[in-house]
Amino acid sequence: MSKQNKENRWSNYAIRIIVNTVSHPLEYAKVLIQIGYEPIPPRPAKTLFGKPALKLPNIFEYVKHIKSVDGLSGCYVGLTPKICGNLLSAVTTQRLLDYLEPPNDDDDEDSEEEPTEEQKRAKFIRGVKCDVITHTAAIIVSQPFHVITIRMMAQFVGRETKYSGLFGSVREIYQQNGVLGFFGGLVPRLLGDILSLLLASSLTYAINHYIIEEKELKVYTSATMTFLATAITYPFQVVSNCMSVTNSGLMAGSPKFMPHYGTWVDCWSDLSSRNQLKRGSSLLIRYYVGPSIVIGGKALPFPKSQSLTS
Repeated sequence: MSKQNKENRWSNYAIRIIVNTVSHPLEYAKVLIQIGYEPIPPRPAKTLFGKPALKLPNIFEYVKHIKSVDGLSGCYVGLTPKICGNLLSAVTTQRLLDYLEPPNDDDDEDSEEEPTEEQKRAKFIRGVKCDVITHTAAIIVSQPFHVITIRMMAQFVGRETKYSGLFGSVREIYQQNGVLGFFGGLVPRLLGDILSLLLASSLTYAINHYIIEEKELKVYTSATMTFLATAITYPFQVVSNCMSVTNSGLMAGSPKFMPHYGTWVDCWSDLSSRNQLKRGSSLLIRYYVGPSIVIGGKALPFPKSQSLTS
């Protein structure tokens, strides 16, 4: 490996750490929303169409609430295992790419001859296979750190301190759930990522090769299809995070707040029956969709504000 390539990789790792750090408070709030925690009661409002509704705080108001309770440093709970998991994921991905990708894979792109449809299809399939392998490996090796991160965040609900450090959290997870506890939520997370990858790749390939002819427009296809695929597979992310918390010894993963789900399918069925699979998908405009009562002609939520789900 050349010195330039090594420097580029370290630069990418540094950028990854910076991005993760800056965005962490927002992700922290989003995770709490995904596991169903709503500490701030919804307030009466109207939808864009003028219909009465109960509006929940947006993501920035949620972060402000976390800061008011735990201070600025409290907004970064779970950052250390998150960075460790992301770096391990990045290194694993790069190692596999070095092994799987031919060193001169771009030679055909430099050729003056236009590749045939069969060559394009073969290259697409080869690329998808490579992506599936690297994504699968990256998620599996980083899952224990992901579980630690989610459980550290979930402690905000019951104000616990059981998962207070990296090594202490490892011990706590092992005592609570055994080895399998480190892989709670792995299956839905893996399924959601792979399905999103396959959907985005297939749609991008089909649109760029059979619909769009302008090269200027083709550069936007991948990002657009990735956004669409991520939105479609979003429920898997919610289920994965709930499965990382359930039966964790925390209030957030215990009955009255969350059932002890046996499998991720049970979790999916329960959330689906309560219209909760998409909670946290909208971070700026959020409406309460749980049970409510009507008082004085206005719909108001039940008084249990900390068990609200959205």
